[in-house]
Amino acid sequence: MTTDIVYRHRTGVLVDTVPAAFQQTITLRPDAVALRTVGGTQQITWREYGDRVRVIAAGLSALGLGRGDTLGVMLTNRPEFNLVDTAALHVGATPFSVYNTCSPEQVAHAFTNAQNKIVVTEQQFLGTVRAAGVALDHIVLVDGPAEGTTVLADLETAPDPDFDFDAAWRAVEPGDLVTVIYTSGTTGPSKGVELTHRNVLAQIIALNSGPMDVGLDDRALSYLPAAHVADRISGHAINLVTGIQITTVPDPREIAAALPDARPTVFFGVPRVWQKIKGGIETKLAAETGAKKAIATWAVATGIAAARADLAGTGRGPLLNLQHRVAEKLLLGKVRAALGLADLRVASSGAAPIPPETLEFFLGLGFCVSEVWGMSETSGVATYTELDKPRPGSVGRPVDGVELRLADDGEVLVRGEIVTRGYRGMPEKTAEALDTQGWLHTGDIGTLDPDGYLRIIDRKKEMIINASGKNIAPSNIENAVKAASSLVGQVVALGEAQPYITALIVLDADMAAVRAKEIDAAAADIAQLAQRPEIIEDVRAAVAAGNAKLSRVEQIKRFTIVDTVWEPGGDELTPKMSLKRAPIATKYAAQIEALCADSPPETVIEVGAR
Repeated sequence: MTTDIVYRHRTGVLVDTVPAAFQQTITLRPDAVALRTVGGTQQITWREYGDRVRVIAAGLSALGLGRGDTLGVMLTNRPEFNLVDTAALHVGATPFSVYNTCSPEQVAHAFTNAQNKIVVTEQQFLGTVRAAGVALDHIVLVDGPAEGTTVLADLETAPDPDFDFDAAWRAVEPGDLVTVIYTSGTTGPSKGVELTHRNVLAQIIALNSGPMDVGLDDRALSYLPAAHVADRISGHAINLVTGIQITTVPDPREIAAALPDARPTVFFGVPRVWQKIKGGIETKLAAETGAKKAIATWAVATGIAAARADLAGTGRGPLLNLQHRVAEKLLLGKVRAALGLADLRVASSGAAPIPPETLEFFLGLGFCVSEVWGMSETSGVATYTELDKPRPGSVGRPVDGVELRLADDGEVLVRGEIVTRGYRGMPEKTAEALDTQGWLHTGDIGTLDPDGYLRIIDRKKEMIINASGKNIAPSNIENAVKAASSLVGQVVALGEAQPYITALIVLDADMAAVRAKEIDAAAADIAQLAQRPEIIEDVRAAVAAGNAKLSRVEQIKRFTIVDTVWEPGGDELTPKMSLKRAPIATKYAAQIEALCADSPPETVIEVGAR
């Protein structure tokens, strides 16, 4: 059952669709920059944004796009995505994105399910789009001509003369689709999560009343894929509705370099991003020598001590307060400024569990990272940790307007206007996820603190049941090891029907390169580094440190270091860097079997053995 969702815009006007909100936003500060690229090489004001959306919408109409149609998008993070997506919404169509890492087969699956006849893409993805083999009426390129395609610039000069822009966006209704989010498919073909204007406005209202009250004076980065719900809703849609400025970063590997340019006041990072920022800080500080290194080490330790005292509620005391003020002046404030995070006021982490130690580290640096939890099916965020009430290890309380409870087996159930109406063209999958009372069965196992704060244990289908019948959460093990060393990029805990836990461990390429220089390795080749005694000992120490925080049954007894790097969107990781456990089990079957062999090969390392 749905209810009316009305958003009171900052202009005072009540709106019930995203285009209606955008039409209000562009009137607030028409000369302010709405969209920009790193370095400001391209800047689009709100007035220009509104004008170009009007023209592109008429151009899309000339290609045959109308209300209720779908529009495929395969673009890097660039202003053209925002322009085209917003224009399609004003036509009354449903734009959706596919991951840049998708294979032709995956693109074909999404296009077939969505039934789009037009796709907007760029030169580098044209081969993939064509190889998908789906019949398309038009391919629109944003970065130059190619045979058999239309150029976006030409589209803007050839609008449909009969298209009534204002009538089109005013005809959009709250129950119409804003987008379809194709899940990244850790367990099989992706499902198309349908999100309506009602869903999106409910999400933004929830965010603005809780974790993310933002407006025209705020700045954020768009670096996560537009196919991911975080960038689509908490980036793009928030920009349209609230007026937050967006800086686009086409290559997510350049995020560290982009931060000082964008100076975000709001920043969302998946756990691996936060861990890489942490690793970069630690590496830089470790490179200092003499007094500088001693001061840096003391300042960071002091910040963390203050954060832990705050978390424990014991109070810092006069001495720690004084020490923290000195640490802030000597180092902590300078680190935040160097990172480009001096103005950061809303920081959040989601999409996967993050080690509590990582959250404590950033608290020590001077800002709280709110851990949020949700999924594509909840339009993004369903729970959040309040910034003034951090609780590492918890994903917080439900956002306003959301009901949450646990099923008998601990599965987290969610109900509210942020919940999807279902999966596109998959009624049986919709029935599995949404019960007759409107509860979304999330597939996550959790516990609730006495005050209603949620803790996620793991995915229901990913729990390990060992030979003794003990249920073990692999993410708990994996996070314990990753928290111990920035050299460890990924950990896959194994042990289904086995007497003990083993693991595949993947090195972080950037940290491995730094370590290679320290040990004078001839090359930073991952395959070679994985065999170096120094690297093996570093990883063994990280596993031992992780084990010290785990119960005996959870501790890793054996591991092997994988000799390749796992890239987002590859065989092992989804684009948001979640583990594809089933494909990993198949691809690394030989290594996994060796981990449990009576006489394991030399590549299998025993923890505690020398």
